Amino acid sequence: MVLAIGLCLMAAPFLFPEVRAQEVAARICVFIVLVASYDLLIGYTGIVSFAHTMFFGLGAYGTAIALKAWGPGWDAVLIGGGLGVLAAFVLAVLIGLLSLRVKAIFFAMVTLAAASVMMVLASQLSQFTGGEDGITYQAPRVLSPAFKLVTDADGKVVQLFGVRLNGKIVAYYFVFLSSLILFLAMLRIVASPLGTVLEAIRENELRAEAIGYRVVAYRTAIFCIAAVIAALAGIVRAVWLKYTGPEVALSFAIMIDILLMVVIGGMGTIIGAVIGVVVMSLAQFYLKDLMQVAADATAGVPLLPDLLDPDRWLLWLGLLFILLVYFFPAGIAGTLMGKGGHR
Repeated sequence: MVLAIGLCLMAAPFLFPEVRAQEVAARICVFIVLVASYDLLIGYTGIVSFAHTMFFGLGAYGTAIALKAWGPGWDAVLIGGGLGVLAAFVLAVLIGLLSLRVKAIFFAMVTLAAASVMMVLASQLSQFTGGEDGITYQAPRVLSPAFKLVTDADGKVVQLFGVRLNGKIVAYYFVFLSSLILFLAMLRIVASPLGTVLEAIRENELRAEAIGYRVVAYRTAIFCIAAVIAALAGIVRAVWLKYTGPEVALSFAIMIDILLMVVIGGMGTIIGAVIGVVVMSLAQFYLKDLMQVAADATAGVPLLPDLLDPDRWLLWLGLLFILLVYFFPAGIAGTLMGKGGHR
């Protein structure tokens, strides 16, 4: 299933050439990384954090501010994004060392407070962040639609399967390949001895500490790794979107989406992030369209058109989530893989 999704994402510009479909595909790529990095915390280590979007936003804002100030160059992406990643790492170290010794609920409250402070700062420091309006900027020229990737003898952009080979294709594959590399890195992490230690800490923290593992050090380390990966995902998102604001980088609604995607896909699986993100994203972007079609098809039936009104899409999304949790208690991937016995 994950391989099929990956192949669809790899060929998305040619399979789904519409602008909206490509935006959804790029968003799926970025959120797979973001959700998988959060699964390192909640699924593999048992750390509940509400500050994951803060790290995502630091990477995005660092890139956006640099591109706005210095213009569309890769130096701005590297320096601005690098500073955002560094800030995410420093904050993760501070939060980890100061707070990971406390119980889970208190640590969750600390991360929630940190995320709220970052949201306020992004709104108040409008001279740097653009406030509530956010920042618009240009990406490097090679990623712009005006860039001609392949031209014919007349200097016109070559088309492949009806798709123009221009900077838009380059931008999408920048997102896809960056996300793929980060996702494979996380698969390597969970398959390493570190992943085994993290699972031991999740199952029984006291026993893990009793056999010689420094639990706080491991929890802080994975918290920092997840924060850095989230910040890198923020860089990719900022370069693709060419806009960064509180609603797309720091919103608590994004954190809720991440939690839902982890639960739907399956905690402690990593590959469940792929399934959870795809299911949730397709529902968010296309459920209203499907409901409109269904409402039109049942126009002559009493009550049904009202129930299928697109304005009620959140109701049906909630019912879909309830059904998924009921039939797949360990998430889709977790249930199919036979996981969840420890839950």
